[in-house]
Amino acid sequence: MELGMIGLGKMGLNLALNLTDAGHRVLGYDPGNVSTSQFETKDSLEDVVNGLETPRVVWVMVPAGDVTEHVLDDLHALLS
Repeated sequence: MELGMIGLGKMGLNLALNLTDAGHRVLGYDPGNVSTSQFETKDSLEDVVNGLETPRVVWVMVPAGDVTEHVLDDLHALLS
């Protein structure tokens, strides 16, 4: 399985690492430009979406509030 992990804070990063360890392909994105050598990170939501095969799976792990609303609005415009 492959998925996009949006938000690489404490929870999102550890989930992405666990998924990678289990053999899944993870494309990560974090607005704070978090990067790791343990899985592929992208520079934008658009890069994550374009890097995933359809059907696309995106897991959003961002703080509640305005950040969540902005990420969901942006993803809505990018995903079919």
